[in-house]
Amino acid sequence: MKTPETGSPNTPTQGPQLIDLFSFGAAGQTFAVFGDDVEGTADSKYVATLPHSPPAVLGVLCVRGRMLTALDPVALLTGERRDWPPEIPCVVALRGDEQLALAADSFGSTITISEADIEAVNDDGLAGRVVAGILRYGGEEIRILSASGLFAAAFQHKERRRRRF
Repeated sequence: MKTPETGSPNTPTQGPQLIDLFSFGAAGQTFAVFGDDVEGTADSKYVATLPHSPPAVLGVLCVRGRMLTALDPVALLTGERRDWPPEIPCVVALRGDEQLALAADSFGSTITISEADIEAVNDDGLAGRVVAGILRYGGEEIRILSASGLFAAAFQHKERRRRRF
């Protein structure tokens, strides 16, 4: 019986782990999300604003029959509200139970990279929870957003309504 050390033909070789990223731009910055987290994209979607929402929450919009909460990727990192037009130029709809979408000024391309190309984020603050890593690609610094941390980051400072007696 052959073991992995002796090079069994049935043993998968450990090569570089390739990852697909979908890139997009907002406020002059380039962001990306893992390709597996993207449900789809849409152009020119009107957003219905939500009163008293956190800075990162733009409102709700409809993409392919689904109502999604639109988030501003820049505000997720800075915590400061940006002015967006009522019609968001580009929307990246994400998979998941949270039903989220990311607002963008433009779409980029799908990038296939090695997992080793992603730099770790050394930030314990808000950016550290939202950014899964940083990629330097084509002369640009691309922040890779973690879809699993977006909801918590967007609503972390928002106190839920409480019943007052």
